[in-house]
Amino acid sequence: MNKVLIFAGTTEGRKLSECLAKAQVAHTVCVATEYGEIVLKEHPLVSVHKGRMNREEIREYIVSNDFAAVVDATHPYAEVVTCNIKSAMRDLEIPYLRLKREIKAGNACGNVHYFGSNEACAKALEEAEGNILLTTGSKELAVYCSSEEVKKRLYVRVLPGIESLQLCMEQGIAGKQILALQGPFTVEMNEAMLHQYRIKCLVTKESGKAGGYEEKLRAAEKAGIPVYVIGCSKGDEGDSFAEICHKLEKVCGKNINRKTGFEIVLAGVGMGNKDSLTQAVYRAIDEADILLGAERMIAGYQSKLEKKSFYKADEIIPYLEEMQNRVWDTDCVKVVVLFSGDSGFYSGCQKLYHALQAEVTAGRLDAKISVLPGISSVAYLASCIGESYHDAAIYSIHGKEISNLPGKISRAGKMFLLLSGVKDINKLGKLLIEAGLRDCTVSVGYQLSYPEEQILELLPEECMERQEEGLYVCCVKNPKVAESRLTHGRADEEFLRGKVPMTKEEVREVSICKLKLHEGAVVYDIGSGTGSIAVEIAGLSDRIQVYAVEKKNEAVELITNNKTKFQLENIQVIKADAPEGLRGLPVPTHAFIGGSGGKLKDILTSLYQMNPQMRVVINAISMETICELKEVTKMFSVWHEEIVQMQVSRAKSAGAYHLMQAENPVWICAFDFAG
Repeated sequence: MNKVLIFAGTTEGRKLSECLAKAQVAHTVCVATEYGEIVLKEHPLVSVHKGRMNREEIREYIVSNDFAAVVDATHPYAEVVTCNIKSAMRDLEIPYLRLKREIKAGNACGNVHYFGSNEACAKALEEAEGNILLTTGSKELAVYCSSEEVKKRLYVRVLPGIESLQLCMEQGIAGKQILALQGPFTVEMNEAMLHQYRIKCLVTKESGKAGGYEEKLRAAEKAGIPVYVIGCSKGDEGDSFAEICHKLEKVCGKNINRKTGFEIVLAGVGMGNKDSLTQAVYRAIDEADILLGAERMIAGYQSKLEKKSFYKADEIIPYLEEMQNRVWDTDCVKVVVLFSGDSGFYSGCQKLYHALQAEVTAGRLDAKISVLPGISSVAYLASCIGESYHDAAIYSIHGKEISNLPGKISRAGKMFLLLSGVKDINKLGKLLIEAGLRDCTVSVGYQLSYPEEQILELLPEECMERQEEGLYVCCVKNPKVAESRLTHGRADEEFLRGKVPMTKEEVREVSICKLKLHEGAVVYDIGSGTGSIAVEIAGLSDRIQVYAVEKKNEAVELITNNKTKFQLENIQVIKADAPEGLRGLPVPTHAFIGGSGGKLKDILTSLYQMNPQMRVVINAISMETICELKEVTKMFSVWHEEIVQMQVSRAKSAGAYHLMQAENPVWICAFDFAG
């Protein structure tokens, strides 16, 4: 027994048939024409009845086939068919469900004229000038062909079925005037037809999203032509697609999967002005069913269905998972998420892309995801000031701190910086002055691409005085580029020392090599002294974080002063005794122990508990420490153990001679915890 009878005639009717077939619900689809049968997907549970039926024939067909429910999914303008179905089902104990088509009342084009009937519209066309694109179908064609003067200007877009073509021929429409095509039609395709056939007036029914109504209006707006619409701005009566599916679930006792797939586009919109959009991004926004992004990004743009100020993954993903349970009158909903600048340049796009891909992989989201680039503010500013940026350092301090920024600028001849606002311009000027970089000039881009755009050349002092709040990007040019070191070997004389002991230069370099550091390392310098080890390590990379742990006041002051002297913001000075002062610090990947204060065992135990796979280097001078070192290391499981004894002698001048003077011998013990 066929459970459900669908009177089709709309995209929604075909979509309902596909949903029922996937849910293994047997049903019959009634179509009026051969073409209606062709567009239906074949399925063993789907039967097709082709041909028009009057009221009596409809009633007999329903009764003889014992259907459990009847769905009227005919076109909103097929009022006679709907009336016949309702009349035929009078007194039958079978649910009648009307599938309505959602029709938006808003106009995408201001030049729209409404007519209550085809006759009224045809009469108005006699006064219109130029070619006419008629998209109302073939059934009412005779009305528009009653005037020979109008007929010769008609271009008729109909379905590519035999019945439609025969009706065109019967009305004397020439072959060159017939556009036999199956939709859906994009805005671009509609616009191309308007230009190709030099259309001066578009005629359509107010047919809703499935009928391509919005796309027609927007194409006409772009072409600058009027639209004649048959029908008043009111929606069809009945139940929505989701409501119909819910009611049929009760009738059939089966779950009907109503999830809709998404085409998700993550797009960079440049600085914000529409003129800076790429054509690909402009097209994506124009075609968007749902538009998402920060409020500033989406302002000024329209979408076909919804617009939300969402741009974070934890906002967008729940929203999309909820929205896919709504059934749309299309196979795929296009979602466009807007990001400022270039989607691949200091953008939140990548984080969202990977989060969405994870949802797709897990089966929680049915989506195809793509990314479109935009024009970055760096590229825009570079073009404004005639600079290249392939040979420049580029950083972002938009909402975050950049370690050792003055040091980076001193080593770079040219640097582009993305900024949060005027406070960052003020801070930049102060940093340049404090670092002795007063000769630098700063090319500032303010509110790029907006009407209030300014390109300014400022000195550091002028950067500090800037007051206008807004969007900033800058290019810092340094005429006195500092020589960049390729090794970490600083001479002992470069450090501020006082009376605090310091690991000597040669021992320092071997010890650091034994640490086997890497990018992103978190290093404890325990018993830091003057901070020479911390300074050497921090100077290797801005992505290494060093914690200099020292308990003596004089030493803490020296470490702080050396940190300032060498402009190393990735050193944090901790005034504390070890191991107590290590608590609460980030988990270390490496540790250098230059002084243990007699607590070597406690320090190593604490380090092992924090990270049982870290790298440790220990320096020992006294015999007691050397003896303790060998005993303590036996307490732990270690590997890659190295023990080096260094004896360094330096030449000293004695009159006309140079005599070698020995430094204290140092033991260097290096190993990995093998926890």
